[in-house]
Amino acid sequence: MRPAATPDPPYYAVIFTSARGHDEQGYEETAARMFELAARQPGYLGVETAPGITVSYWRDEAAIAGWKMDAEHAAARAEGRGRWYDAFEVRIARVERAYGFERPA
Repeated sequence: MRPAATPDPPYYAVIFTSARGHDEQGYEETAARMFELAARQPGYLGVETAPGITVSYWRDEAAIAGWKMDAEHAAARAEGRGRWYDAFEVRIARVERAYGFERPA
């Protein structure tokens, strides 16, 4: 997976870290649906994932609030609390600087 292609800062990162429980039923399908749905939200810039961590990027705090208010996302969050996660943290940060490297093809 390649890093998300984000615009020049500033923009926002929502950092979701989690410890999953033993119930996996429906998790992968719901996660895939949330990635699909988030990508359609106004202000969405991209996402990066690794086991136990997802970082989504947003234009501004209003875009983040809009995503949080999405009804299907709210239902998935409730399901996560009830079934899939033993613990999680959400951190929202303003990205002030960003730089990277990409090996030429």
